[in-house]
Amino acid sequence: MATSARPSPDDGLTPAELAAKYGLSVSGARPGLVEYVRQLWSRRHFITAFATARLTAQYSQAKLGQVWQLMTPLLNATVYYFIFGVLMDTAKHVPDFVPFLVTGVFIWTFTANSITAGTRAVSGNIGLVRALHFPRAALPIGLALQQLQQLLFSMGALAVILVCFGEFPKPSWLLAVPALALQAVFSTGIAMAVARLAARTPDIAQLMPFLLRTWMYVSGVMWSIPVVLKRMELPEPVVLALQCNPVAVYIDLVRFALIDSYTKAQLPPHVWALALGWAVLFGVGGFVYFWKAEEQYGRG
Repeated sequence: MATSARPSPDDGLTPAELAAKYGLSVSGARPGLVEYVRQLWSRRHFITAFATARLTAQYSQAKLGQVWQLMTPLLNATVYYFIFGVLMDTAKHVPDFVPFLVTGVFIWTFTANSITAGTRAVSGNIGLVRALHFPRAALPIGLALQQLQQLLFSMGALAVILVCFGEFPKPSWLLAVPALALQAVFSTGIAMAVARLAARTPDIAQLMPFLLRTWMYVSGVMWSIPVVLKRMELPEPVVLALQCNPVAVYIDLVRFALIDSYTKAQLPPHVWALALGWAVLFGVGGFVYFWKAEEQYGRG
């Protein structure tokens, strides 16, 4: 004798309703912002190990190995010294020009390398992105951490250079710590924003060197912005843009901390506020901007 099947309470529910009823979610779906931060924190050891491994492998094929971490910015500083300091006679108008120049090159290199690494954060690790489920922000953050580790290594060499040119350790050197911390947040935020853009438009990686070179030339790396503003009549918007340039702000803070001729000068009161503002704006903004495209990375 045939019996009729008892109706199931799930009969008539759509797939979406069934998923919601049993707590299922789409694989790879973007978590909430707070949950995303929690997931990143739980993977902090992976991020640190990823950054350290990349730093170790960066120059593993070169005979001089990790020495190139110092040689690259020092060689750049040497070239800039002869071009700007000697040929263009910039050194005559800038006190302590060698410490001024080397400090600017080291600080600029940190931000420039962080942004450049951001352009390859997703595309350069696409196998990892497609194979494993983890917060994708771990990649640009790890690459920015790699650059910070390299900067800290370089700062030791910078201290030696400063001592050789008569700049000895003093309490103001401690001010470089919060300045570099704010710069690290700023650079990481931009790296995450660029990582999202480059994941969708790979051509950005080709354009970035030209943008960074232009940015470097207007950031006072090889010349003093206050000196130029005193010698030239520039439109007010241009003056404001030069004074508020975030990289120039971080460079000025570190020079003020490390170089006597800057320490004795009066630091404009707006500089620390600008440094904090840029760090919060780009650090938080870049993180949220990257997080909003979490579901798109690795597709296509």
